[in-house]
Amino acid sequence: MMTLHIDVAVIGAGSAGLPAFRAAKAAGASVVLIEGGAYGTTCARVGCMPSKLLIAAAEAAHAARSTAPFGVHVDGAVRIDGREVMARVKRERDRFVGFVVESTEIIPDEERLIGYAQFIDDNVLQVGDHTRVYAERVVIATGSSPYVPVMYQALGERAIVNDDVFAWDDLPRKVAVVGAGVIGLELGQALAWLGVEVTMLGARGRVGPLSDPAIKAYGRKVINDVFHFEPHAQVEAATLEDDSVHLRYRDSAGDLHEDTFDYVLVTAGRRPNMDRLALHNTTLELDARGVPVFDPLTLQAGTHPVFIAGDANDVLPLLHEAADEGRSAGENAARFPDVKPLERRAPISVVFTEPGIAMVGARHSDLAAGSFLTGEVSFEDQGRSRVMLRNRGLMHVYADKVTRRFVGAEWIGPDAEHIAHLLAWALQMKLTVDVMLTMPFYHPVVEEGLRTALRNVVAQLPNA
Repeated sequence: MMTLHIDVAVIGAGSAGLPAFRAAKAAGASVVLIEGGAYGTTCARVGCMPSKLLIAAAEAAHAARSTAPFGVHVDGAVRIDGREVMARVKRERDRFVGFVVESTEIIPDEERLIGYAQFIDDNVLQVGDHTRVYAERVVIATGSSPYVPVMYQALGERAIVNDDVFAWDDLPRKVAVVGAGVIGLELGQALAWLGVEVTMLGARGRVGPLSDPAIKAYGRKVINDVFHFEPHAQVEAATLEDDSVHLRYRDSAGDLHEDTFDYVLVTAGRRPNMDRLALHNTTLELDARGVPVFDPLTLQAGTHPVFIAGDANDVLPLLHEAADEGRSAGENAARFPDVKPLERRAPISVVFTEPGIAMVGARHSDLAAGSFLTGEVSFEDQGRSRVMLRNRGLMHVYADKVTRRFVGAEWIGPDAEHIAHLLAWALQMKLTVDVMLTMPFYHPVVEEGLRTALRNVVAQLPNA
């Protein structure tokens, strides 16, 4: 048994753990990075990058089918080779993962430990069966895993999560997607455009992250044009029938439906990876999920020299937020007890569907009634959107009644990922809607739709 005495132990070598390791080391601490699974982040292996590869293939298929309205006719049907699609997804995914693995393996061997870490007490970790680590401070950056409700666990390999999709060698014929969150919407539309028959079963009326009732309603109509979407389904039974899954569910009207699928893709959320850590051996206060109670600003668990970063804390499970949290946690662990709060960036959320879905700043549901006004634009008659035949979408921007500052937006529409960045920058710079309208808008671009929404909200505000 090897024994190691260290200033900072970082558990997890993912999107939060790697920045935490580097930040703590840059601050002068002795650091060790502990990883029990394969190197390569969730984003690179089974998240952001492989999903965008699948989406890119789906967009190519959709574009090829959509040329006739322009007077451009492609002879014959569009043929999708599922094996070729998945081969490229896996090939390019492995390339992205390789870059991450390389950046991890250049860390000196003496600063890396392979094995799952368990707490023996507040400051002692057992790594695998080979190393005992005595750490003055600890950063927990163990990430998260997909949650599969009990009903679907009995389906064996026919109940899959997003990780499993990227292991397919070919595309299936028919899939049920359980959950209408970001992952479900992105993969559901991609599979549908690639020729898979898709049924999406939501439970609480969700449409990704949207909270604005009008935008959610518009989103439901758009989704239903792509595949069968039941936003308020109640699944009563899920059973195996040979190599298929039989689902029985009721829709929002209470009508009973039964159908059979090749797979059930469960996108019912993710849960922090805490089970292996043996946190019951510590004096850390745990919440109902078994996650240490922590300060979301400093990421510190109570008064302990323990910091929780990235998807493990489930505050903002996004790559750029995980990286920011990792750096902050690493710096705080190295400087402890001189702990400083994390300065978060403007909130931004993007769903890579077509049309895209995005949110920036405060959600509609979080804004105090009467404190804001709403500007609106429909993309159905927006010039550039109509030129491209991508004219579907509705946007709401929110402005504070008193300060006239832009405070948030929710929308579905073309080029949402790019407009979201413009709005996030405006929010972080604390601009008023008046100042935003002094910025240049080229013609003809989709962003002119944003200008329309801003003009709409300014017209409702009292004269400046």
